Amino acid sequence: MLRIREFEDQSMKAFRNGLAGGYLHVYTGMEAVAIGWLGEKRSDDPVIAAYRDHAYPLLLGCSPYEVMCEIMGRRPGTSKGKGGSMHIYCLEHGFYGGWGIVGGHVAMGAGLAFAIKYREEDRVALCFYGDGAANAGIVYETMNMASLWDLPVVFIIENNQVAMGTRLEYHAAETELHKRAVGFGIEHERMDGMDVLQVRNDARRIIDYARTNQRPYLVEVMTYRFAGHGAADHDQSLYRTKEEVEQAKKRDPVELLSDYLIEHGAITEKEIEAMRKEAAEEMAEVYREAADAPKPEPGEVYDDVYSDMQPEEGH
Repeated sequence: MLRIREFEDQSMKAFRNGLAGGYLHVYTGMEAVAIGWLGEKRSDDPVIAAYRDHAYPLLLGCSPYEVMCEIMGRRPGTSKGKGGSMHIYCLEHGFYGGWGIVGGHVAMGAGLAFAIKYREEDRVALCFYGDGAANAGIVYETMNMASLWDLPVVFIIENNQVAMGTRLEYHAAETELHKRAVGFGIEHERMDGMDVLQVRNDARRIIDYARTNQRPYLVEVMTYRFAGHGAADHDQSLYRTKEEVEQAKKRDPVELLSDYLIEHGAITEKEIEAMRKEAAEEMAEVYREAADAPKPEPGEVYDDVYSDMQPEEGH
């Protein structure tokens, strides 16, 4: 969690310094969700997510350097610098993106599960999306098919309680989003997403259910982003107060785990501070190395895409 948080601080720095093309969304405050779920999946279980996507590849085995290079549009990036922050992709480690279309990737999450079912494999697909995406029509079509076809997929709503700048109660007629699974006969629940140990316990149980029963499951994970929706979202007062944010930070997942470990004698405060320093130094170096990495050549825009167009001579 410390490494993710420091990485996100550096990714924000890249955006502020004009080194990150397109837009950028950080995972600060939500670290326990990805840590808990990905810590309980098997190495061959595929993962797909929306555009707040930096944490997943870092946890799955992609190097921070490759991910930062992608954010900065550099050739060593996970998509050769052509995807940017919202389209991190790392097939080697089972990460299928990083998608910018709100809710659109949920159908592909079910597609991954369909492939598992078709091949009769003992795997489970994990599909992460936000509370705003939970309103997209394609999500309901996908849940219907997943239930109808008994697909081994876990739909994970990362409910940080604000869809961009619109609070949950203003965009959802039923604010307990997990209940939307009822109409499709899918098992469902709401869980705490700030306590990483509790997340892991719940994730283990739910992934085992999907794997054993070859059935979908819908989980609403209650979490909170400490930063704005995106890198340019500075005036959060339009949709939440400073007092609300400070109250949420009392359940900072990093601090909750730190306090638990100290209380149980597993680690000392001095050791935690050393870990913070190490993570900060590591990610600062990642930033510097990525900033010096080469950019793709203009002609590479035609590589790895479906196109019959060829660059004209000299262009």
